[in-house]
Amino acid sequence: MIQNRPGRYLLDDAGLTELRSFVDAGTLLAFDLDGTLAPIVADPSAIVIPGHIQESMARLCAMATVVILTGRGREDALSFLGFEPCMVVGNHGAEGLPGWEEREREFRELCAGWKQQLHLSLAGTSSGIFLEDKRLSLSLHYRNAAGRGEAFATIIEAIGALVPAPERISGKFVENVVPRGAPRKGRALLDTLRYLGTGRALYVGDDATDEDVFRLRNERIFGVRVGASSSTAADYYLKDQQEIDRVLREIIDILSHPSCDAA
Repeated sequence: MIQNRPGRYLLDDAGLTELRSFVDAGTLLAFDLDGTLAPIVADPSAIVIPGHIQESMARLCAMATVVILTGRGREDALSFLGFEPCMVVGNHGAEGLPGWEEREREFRELCAGWKQQLHLSLAGTSSGIFLEDKRLSLSLHYRNAAGRGEAFATIIEAIGALVPAPERISGKFVENVVPRGAPRKGRALLDTLRYLGTGRALYVGDDATDEDVFRLRNERIFGVRVGASSSTAADYYLKDQQEIDRVLREIIDILSHPSCDAA
């Protein structure tokens, strides 16, 4: 779905009308995890999807095709869900896509080498930098650093020295190291649409990594950004993460009362 920028608020009358005209039982429902289904917390291992969100997602999984598209590793993400989506695609799109199994092995080897290099280059640097090994990508978190600016500069220098050079994907107080050629979220969502044979998708995400989907400007994708941003390419936005509850309830209502004029 293509709108004029900036994105419009989803939960006003006009936005809800567009949502109802787009979503039906054949629409792929895709969601990011951290900052979307679960509030962001200082410790990535401590996220919790609220019980009422888990319940709504479980209902949606029984009504439609639901996919989780997350920066986390697949196994890590699965441990937090509490519901069973059709697919979980991890590592920003690099893990869990059918047909990419051989390349995934290459990506693991690259990341293992980068991890060793980063341990050496970051030894003795400022505290508050946390290296998260997600097997097919690495994440350098600095949310808890006393001096975030200094920590960010240290991380950028360390990533810039990696051999071979990776792709760098920025997030909220995190820099992600990803193998070149690995699919990102936009490619992953399009591949998932083809693989599952669905014609269109609603995608909800909250940060810079999700803009890879929004920038597709694809009329078959209804993009929703969690948190207003003047630079987003998403069609619509939510004011904050808490509004995801309303979105899920609206989608459940749409699917419970199908309309013959859904577009």
